[in-house]
Amino acid sequence: MFDLTFTVDAQDTTTPLTLAIDQLVIAGWTGRDTVARDKHIAELEEMGIARPASTPIYYRASARRLTQEDSIECTGGDSSGEVEFVLIGWQGRIFVGCGSDHTDRKVEAYSVTVSKQMCDKPVASTLWELEDVIGHWDKMILRSYATIKGERVLYQEGTLDAMLPVADLIARGFDGGKFPDGSAMFGGTFAAKGGIRPADRFDFELEDPVLKRTIRHGYDVVTLPVRG
Repeated sequence: MFDLTFTVDAQDTTTPLTLAIDQLVIAGWTGRDTVARDKHIAELEEMGIARPASTPIYYRASARRLTQEDSIECTGGDSSGEVEFVLIGWQGRIFVGCGSDHTDRKVEAYSVTVSKQMCDKPVASTLWELEDVIGHWDKMILRSYATIKGERVLYQEGTLDAMLPVADLIARGFDGGKFPDGSAMFGGTFAAKGGIRPADRFDFELEDPVLKRTIRHGYDVVTLPVRG
């Protein structure tokens, strides 16, 4: 069990909420558009990463990999971020946030499951109620920026209509089609513009153009040396 404190933004009010998280699930290959999904699979294949056993697929990682810090430490220079929406279950309710599935690409070529455990997973400290956004879910936008050698570039961008609907994603991954309390799930990502590559800093956001609000977070990537 691992506690994280968030701020729930309900438009007219904000409320602090500490959530106990005991399960971290990272859903992969969640694209509704099979062409876009296969493009992301293909770019990973070019890096020596095998195709998934199924689409979607639900990887598990330690809940303690979740962090709200503004920097993470990674061994070597082969890791990179991926912006994703995040679902968190609490007392029968589901909240929506935003995070980065930061992944060691070198390890990913050996084992995707192992790679998910190698790096911390930064998440923003703001959450929305799913019921407040589900009516315009497909219009929401995921976006990330990578700072590479001092230059900040648009790294990923796309609307959630490109991914499986929330109900479908939950139904495929959890018994009885119910999202468990204490669970956090990353919901999938988009292909990187210009290809997957490491960065010195990674900024990500989930924009709600209907209610005109955005969840944002960013973090520096500290590279630790590999000795032998």
